[in-house]
Amino acid sequence: MKGSKLEIQELFQGDVEIPTLPEIYYDFKEAMEDPDGSFDRISEIISTDTGLSVRLLKIVNSAFYGFPSQIETISHAISVIGLEQLNNLVLSTVVMDRFKGIPDSVINMESFWKHSIACGLAARVIATHREEVNTERYFVAGMIHDVGRLVIALSAPFSILSVFMRCKSDEIPLHKAEKEVLGFSHTDVGKLLLENWQLPVFHQNVVGNHHTENSTDLESGILNIADHLANDLKLGDSGEASFHSEFNTEIWEKLQLSEGGDLEKIKEEVEQLYNSTSQIFLQTA
Repeated sequence: MKGSKLEIQELFQGDVEIPTLPEIYYDFKEAMEDPDGSFDRISEIISTDTGLSVRLLKIVNSAFYGFPSQIETISHAISVIGLEQLNNLVLSTVVMDRFKGIPDSVINMESFWKHSIACGLAARVIATHREEVNTERYFVAGMIHDVGRLVIALSAPFSILSVFMRCKSDEIPLHKAEKEVLGFSHTDVGKLLLENWQLPVFHQNVVGNHHTENSTDLESGILNIADHLANDLKLGDSGEASFHSEFNTEIWEKLQLSEGGDLEKIKEEVEQLYNSTSQIFLQTA
């Protein structure tokens, strides 16, 4: 430790066990990437976890997708939404289940996940208006964009409380208070965690860069705007609601959304989607 500041690696090396993803996720991923794999094998893996299967089917049958008829089995879900989309849903579901035991006095976890869901939905809506391929990966990115803050809360709860106090006393965005107090921010910690989890480089990069103000990376830009919209709509709070970053008009203009993608319409769309689907995701937390 240098001076009073933590080294980022210390968060992963202390007595507190940092969550890992469950074995079922890696089994599913391995089967999905196996050229000789089958839908039946993948369905079989997911079906070994009844709770996960039920949650996935609830999501697939919700307004999140808006299918006209009922999807009754995991095999049916795969055939309708595809493996890549299912992979993203599995990931978003299992991550929420990994962070337990953080007291409300440090971070209110229900409020944290509400914000994360809202950010994920906003990122997905923006990506849809940009006509991006695989919009579900943006949903996942939004869901996990602040997990670095949970790692800090688990490993260094007194430090995260000092960050919150600095944020309020100086009236600065939380990620800037983290830099001042800790020497790094939750984005740095989040990126390292996702590397340890062996998640796709896409997720590592957008989580690591979503507060980078002058980034030319439009994928991270989508997450930056989504984060702002979730805070602006006051849908949950990951700690940033009172003093979050200003809306970045430069990033917004670079996104060049398709017709109908104006800010107020997107906010409306996000709020409606949040109201109709958030409880399904929160059942996991």
